[in-house]
Amino acid sequence: MRTFEDAKAMAKALREQLAARQVAISHSESLELVARQFGLDDWNVLAAKIAAATDGPPEASPEPFRFDEAIPIFRIFALDKAREFYCDWLGFSVDWEHRFGENFPLYMQVSRAGLKLHLSEHHGDATPGSTCFVEMRGVAAFHREIRAKDYRHNKPGLDEVDWGWQVQVTDPFNNRIRFCERKVK
Repeated sequence: MRTFEDAKAMAKALREQLAARQVAISHSESLELVARQFGLDDWNVLAAKIAAATDGPPEASPEPFRFDEAIPIFRIFALDKAREFYCDWLGFSVDWEHRFGENFPLYMQVSRAGLKLHLSEHHGDATPGSTCFVEMRGVAAFHREIRAKDYRHNKPGLDEVDWGWQVQVTDPFNNRIRFCERKVK
């Protein structure tokens, strides 16, 4: 039986194909359509069938385990300020947004050049004032780009540190991101 990843990939592909034809549907709507393609009433039924067909955890790989990706979560308090900082100034794009219903807190993913960040209005998801260390290449070019936008709330420098070069920015909610490029040895 197919896995959750297969069903979710199918839902994503469906959304992308429809979007290319100027038809917008939500992620949950696409999951419901995939469930119907399997002849089931809804996503919950498909999810239960997939879970029942799984005997246990995925088979072990040759290596004992591997971490694929870490995505920092930052607590935000005002969507307009978050968009101004992350999208308008730092150049991230919104990948998706989720709310459990109207008048519920927002949870969203933004990304740029391989870096993904989750931004959450949910109480308890993250602690304001967190710091994230991001290794990157091209930190000087990134610094020039964001300085040229002349964002009035943040004027970061390009600082030489023991291990390389760093640009630290602080969002409107006191979360810090340290964009760092290691020195070539």
